[in-house]
Amino acid sequence: MARAIHDNLTLLKPARLTQDVTAFLIAKQAQGVSPRYLEFLRDELRFFGEFLADAGLDTVQSITAQAIRQYLIALGKRRNPGGVHCAFRAIKTFLRWYETEYQPEDWANPIAKVKPPKLPQEALDAVPLADVKAMLATCDDTVVGRRDKAMLLVLLDTGLRASELCGLDLADVNLASGSVLVRSGKGGKARVVFLSAKTRRELNRYLRLRGDQAGPLFLTVQGGRFNRHGITSLLRRLAERAGVPAPGAHDFRRAFAILSLRGGADLLTLQRLMGHSNLELLRRYAKQVEDDLAKVHAQSSPVANWL
Repeated sequence: MARAIHDNLTLLKPARLTQDVTAFLIAKQAQGVSPRYLEFLRDELRFFGEFLADAGLDTVQSITAQAIRQYLIALGKRRNPGGVHCAFRAIKTFLRWYETEYQPEDWANPIAKVKPPKLPQEALDAVPLADVKAMLATCDDTVVGRRDKAMLLVLLDTGLRASELCGLDLADVNLASGSVLVRSGKGGKARVVFLSAKTRRELNRYLRLRGDQAGPLFLTVQGGRFNRHGITSLLRRLAERAGVPAPGAHDFRRAFAILSLRGGADLLTLQRLMGHSNLELLRRYAKQVEDDLAKVHAQSSPVANWL
């Protein structure tokens, strides 16, 4: 009987890899990462762990560079390049944490031998301004209409992420100066963005109907806080009314970046306004703007067209 109990406990005991993943997630939670990022890490490492288990690898130190490459190849059959790159980043973060946390002797981190998957450098699509104008034109003078109009303008004027827009409270906005405190930035980093006079005017029109009660800046019909799904539904509803393709909140963020660069913003300032941790993505936006300008010049060059 004792032997049977012992055997059952042995079967139920988590694999060492599972234990290390759990310890990693606890460490990241203690570090204060966002719940969404924690969920991303948990899901990606679960998928990776299942692949390793099928290959008979059940400890961190049994993971090889070849196993990681094989996993990324298999993943590429059902994910786009961006999704494969996300998986690579999660694995890299976990293995680097393990290396720092335990400092194992006679072990070389296999991720050091694996080159990150290449991401295609295609143009980053932004919401067309003509579509934004069409969506704005569908907003009436009701409290919902004014709210929707103000939300569209705030997205385009600030480049906020959907989660950041949802996290705004009335107290975070200074209509006099146009400054907006973003408390729920990516990675828990706060920053300040700004609203133009036109956006402040439309926001003020909404607030006259909303009232000055504390709480979320943009209220749902039920009086609660928007979530990401609510933002997506709102944009889809306005796009259907306007007869244009439904954009995502990130399409407004891309438009903010590209139009700001066209307007003369420098990369470092834009990095701070958008809350990017590095300039890599912004350089892609800048290259896209340069390509647009080159096409315009090729079409309108005085020398090419008139001499």
